[in-house]
Amino acid sequence: MQNYLQQVDDELKLRHYSLKTRVSYLRCVRDYLAVCTITKSAGDIELIRQFLLTKYDKNYASQTVNLYLNAIKFLYRDVLKLPFKIDIKFAKREKRLPVVLTLAEIRLILDNIVNNKHRLMIAIAYGAGLRVSEVQKLQIKDVLFDEMLIKVNLGKGNKDRFTLLPEKLIDELKSLVSGKESGDYVFDSNRGGKLSTRSLEKVFSNALKKANIAKDATFHSLRHSFATHLLEDGVDIRYVQELLGHQNIRTTQIYTHVTNPKLKNIRSPYV
Repeated sequence: MQNYLQQVDDELKLRHYSLKTRVSYLRCVRDYLAVCTITKSAGDIELIRQFLLTKYDKNYASQTVNLYLNAIKFLYRDVLKLPFKIDIKFAKREKRLPVVLTLAEIRLILDNIVNNKHRLMIAIAYGAGLRVSEVQKLQIKDVLFDEMLIKVNLGKGNKDRFTLLPEKLIDELKSLVSGKESGDYVFDSNRGGKLSTRSLEKVFSNALKKANIAKDATFHSLRHSFATHLLEDGVDIRYVQELLGHQNIRTTQIYTHVTNPKLKNIRSPYV
């Protein structure tokens, strides 16, 4: 098993997959190899199918089943380079709407964060539409104060992009990074390195709880809220797509289901 896992990890590294993807793929492949023996024949397709059915029977989410299938296909196709095709369709994904916070709720969350650096982390995640990993890796040189932009280096999909720097945060950010080097992290830990994603998520969840907001929101809900509020303000969806770094416009279109003003103006017939 270890030999296969090492081959998978080496191939993922060569293809520049993110650490998060590597960890996920290796976990899936390890799980598969623990119960299935590779025969390197077309008969393995039935083994794969039965393995995925066990995940379905355990009520795994469709996204998780698809992750297993992707990881296993990577093992057979890209590492073992076997000639047969794994003709197994992906599970139909659940169409869940993103959890979006109102502007009032975001302000309430920020009001419940005492630590100034922590409050700025949450504010910039919302104001620039950043993922938790992008806040974590943000360096001073990437905050373009004069242009009121933030450069996101190698975001999801290994793509650079520019997003908005909220004017309201400029003075506080300048004060926070004063005296630091351009290559330093904007939100460094007390030891000088970058904060962990867990620390960032904990700051958000604690503030959410203190604000007594019942929504099932996560740190990523700040990014969802950024996109939704831009669309509500009349920003063209193509610009929102670019700011978020979405490759496909269909990914951005999910927010149109949350922010449909005509739907919100309809009154229930119940009186």
